[in-house]
Amino acid sequence: MAAGGGGGEVRVLQNLRGKIYDAKHLVPNKMRDFFCTINLDQEEVFRTQVVEKSLSPYFGEEFYFEIPRTFQWLSFYIYDKSVLQKDLRIGKVSIKKEDLCKYTGKENWFMLHAVDSNSEVQGKVHLELKLNELITDNGSVCQQLVVQVDLWNNGNLVQDVFLGEIKVPVKVLRNDVFQAWYLLQPRENGNKSSKTDDLGSLRLNICYTEDCVLPSECYTSLRNLLLKSSDIQPISASAAYILSEICRDKYDAVLPLVRLLLHHHKLVPFVAAVAELDLKDTQEANTVFRGNSLATRCVDEMMKIVGKHYLKVTLKPVIDEICESLKPCEIDPIKLREGDNVEINMENLRYYVDKVFREIVRSSISCPTLMCDVFYSLRHLAAKRFPNDPHVQYSAVSSFVFLRFFAVAVVSPHTFHLRPHHPDAQTSRTLTLISKAIQTLGSWGSLTKNKLSSFKESFMCEFFKTFQEEEFTESVKKFLDDVSSTESKEPSGLSEPVHLKEGEMYKRAQGRTRIGKKNFKKRWFCLTSREFTYHKQQDKEPIFAIPIKNILAVEKLDENSFNKKNMFQVLHGEKPLYIQANNCVEASEWIEALCRVTRCNQKRLSFYHPSAFLNGNWLCCKATIENTVGCARCTAGVPADTQVEIDGDRETERIYSLFVINMSKLQKLEEACGSIAVYQGPQKEPDDYSNFTIEDSVATFHTLKQIIDIVEKLNESHEKYQKKRSSSAKYGSEENPIVGKVS
Repeated sequence: MAAGGGGGEVRVLQNLRGKIYDAKHLVPNKMRDFFCTINLDQEEVFRTQVVEKSLSPYFGEEFYFEIPRTFQWLSFYIYDKSVLQKDLRIGKVSIKKEDLCKYTGKENWFMLHAVDSNSEVQGKVHLELKLNELITDNGSVCQQLVVQVDLWNNGNLVQDVFLGEIKVPVKVLRNDVFQAWYLLQPRENGNKSSKTDDLGSLRLNICYTEDCVLPSECYTSLRNLLLKSSDIQPISASAAYILSEICRDKYDAVLPLVRLLLHHHKLVPFVAAVAELDLKDTQEANTVFRGNSLATRCVDEMMKIVGKHYLKVTLKPVIDEICESLKPCEIDPIKLREGDNVEINMENLRYYVDKVFREIVRSSISCPTLMCDVFYSLRHLAAKRFPNDPHVQYSAVSSFVFLRFFAVAVVSPHTFHLRPHHPDAQTSRTLTLISKAIQTLGSWGSLTKNKLSSFKESFMCEFFKTFQEEEFTESVKKFLDDVSSTESKEPSGLSEPVHLKEGEMYKRAQGRTRIGKKNFKKRWFCLTSREFTYHKQQDKEPIFAIPIKNILAVEKLDENSFNKKNMFQVLHGEKPLYIQANNCVEASEWIEALCRVTRCNQKRLSFYHPSAFLNGNWLCCKATIENTVGCARCTAGVPADTQVEIDGDRETERIYSLFVINMSKLQKLEEACGSIAVYQGPQKEPDDYSNFTIEDSVATFHTLKQIIDIVEKLNESHEKYQKKRSSSAKYGSEENPIVGKVS
């Protein structure tokens, strides 16, 4: 993904995020082992952990990925896990791409439908129909219909499986030649299941977005208006603040806004400005930054983006130990099972809490500089607002770094990529207890007797009596001092490599020339900030390693090279390493991760070969010399920040889309500002704008007018592109295949 999105091309980018919650009333109604998959058409791109022995499995897994190709259907399949036989598909939820907008951002229960092999189709087919005149043996002239079919599929389908069908009306044969692309369709009875029983339901939250990103120069005015937000007085009259006010869900605004400001180094002054506004409405020191305001949400999102590696190097080893050792830690008398020993459980919990706490308070040297700068601002703003409270400067920082960062990561390690899946019930309970303890230990001034009495659970009060030691409060204080200091720190991650990504894929044997399945072997791949390795199995020593500094390029590999999909190549000093991922999403994520970590390599290639060198020549350009210069330009852009990769133009496009969706609110707010400016009496009809913050009606009106004018100009650019797109992609072309069954 390009950092700035420069150039004159328009990019259409898709992503999907959401959460798979739980299923209920599954058939058959008996204890089973269940898992759920996400499929783009018939290609599986995500799989949950198996929930064992359940009637109503709770998966609780969040997902987020870029969608690198076109698709028709988004489907969720519920499987009954089998050890000896093929996993049984219980039912599915299928949503047309065009209907995804109906469910965006909402939590819904979806009925499961039967899985019918006649409806499980995908791909497209190219038809060429010709009418030829033939002279028969007796001299008469007749017409012969010649049909040429080119079949394409998008998955690893085998023979003797129904691929799909199309019907072409006879009227299209009026011309001598007819050709077009069609999307394959299910059989007539493919969606009509003989089973009418209720198969159960699945609870999902789905958010699909498609961004049409224009050339970078189109966003100059909107980008500049947003980036100067921190300089606007008052901050409530700025474009960034107005964006958060008009969005029904502040998260929709915060996500692109934080990323855009972060990309252009404008986040710290903006957070300071909105935090100061937040503190004006805070009456008590012990409630500083405890709500879900714009300031707190911006800091939350910043920590998720910037602190990703910080969390991994600090917590991943101890979280792995907790999840894999499975020591019982329940100390609630009501939840203890028969045979549980509460003293042993308390010792186990104390051991884990001590270890997690120790890792956190020792980690200040690894805290990203940007996080420290933000904490420094928050600390001094809070102290200025409540000058008589000696603890507020610490609680202002601990409310974020402990309560909203470390404690949340401990209780939901899968959300922060510290674990691959949602933990089982016992481990989840252990992590919850540890998280509660970390929140309490991290709250400066909360380890006094009067605070202990405020615990709702008496067992937690008893547990914390063992923590009333000066060393804990002093450790917290020193840690908070360190992470809210502007003093320069040593770069983190130099002694130990940062773990970035790992997973199972297939690689082509090095040095082989024959094409065949035996040339591709399953291997465990691991990417760190230092090297890219593959192993025979997970946790085994690496078979092969490529230092990151030696990687010259990472690019997709044409499917026709080995007749395999989802392939990419890693170019380094030796022969290219050809790798096949398990699906299109996984391939895209690996390419992006590898490109990001190698983008600053000085010897990166400018050109590469999109196909392989086989049988004495490159399949792409037919050159016969193996070390000849590539025939295609590399796709990666100029060197960028390897820690945080942000597409500034895409984030600006998202913000533009939010302004378009909420245009009626912008116009009402503009009218309200105009009314306030010319009428000094009591406000009339407050319902239109009473929920908005209008400190300076003139300044706010001026910003609103700029936003509306800029959005109208961008609307024109989008309309021009859509017209050009519709005229260039003829219906029936490969880019715009015919959809639906015609007869």
